[in-house]
Amino acid sequence: MYDSIKQKGKRKRLVEKLVSKGIRDKRVLEAILNIPRHFFMDKDFQDYAYDDKAFPISNNQTISQPYTVAFQTQSLDINPGDKVLEIGTGSGYQTSILIYMKSRVYTLERIFDLHRMAKTTLSKLKMHPEKIKWSDGYLGLSENAPFDKILVTAGCPNIPTELLNQLSINGKMIIPVGLDDQEMCLVKKVGNNDYNKKTLGKFNFVPMLKDKI
Repeated sequence: MYDSIKQKGKRKRLVEKLVSKGIRDKRVLEAILNIPRHFFMDKDFQDYAYDDKAFPISNNQTISQPYTVAFQTQSLDINPGDKVLEIGTGSGYQTSILIYMKSRVYTLERIFDLHRMAKTTLSKLKMHPEKIKWSDGYLGLSENAPFDKILVTAGCPNIPTELLNQLSINGKMIIPVGLDDQEMCLVKKVGNNDYNKKTLGKFNFVPMLKDKI
């Protein structure tokens, strides 16, 4: 795994583009500047790793557009030490951003091949989540709940009750909701069974499938 001066330069230009698109959280920008996205991509696409685009990975899944990664992360206002549940490990790129920001990451992936590959890549980068598990994301991770933040990386037809129940009081979840183009929703738990929700615009994600593992 090699990170060249050329690739570092491309990351710097990517960060400049993200700033121009409204990303302001310096911790998010620092993470994207320092995490080599090409390590998480198929060799055929590595030359394009710092284009602000989503790309296919294995099993008909994608590595999210850098802007989407930055937007979701910024929206959650991640703090060092936050206990974060990620639904959809995928390539492991978003996981690495969260770990770089010094949060305690618990991440779930329903596709075993992706789970295995992400675990290997993260280990090579010496990035170690609190837990990385092959599991159905709809169920969350009740044995480790509650979580300060929950980040969902697949589109859901609705917000799973299991995930709402696993938020701590004042905890936040960001989740794309809808069947085709999804509406990004930010949910804050303000009391037992009491939530504030706001929508943050249209995005496009692969679907989150229930009972598929």
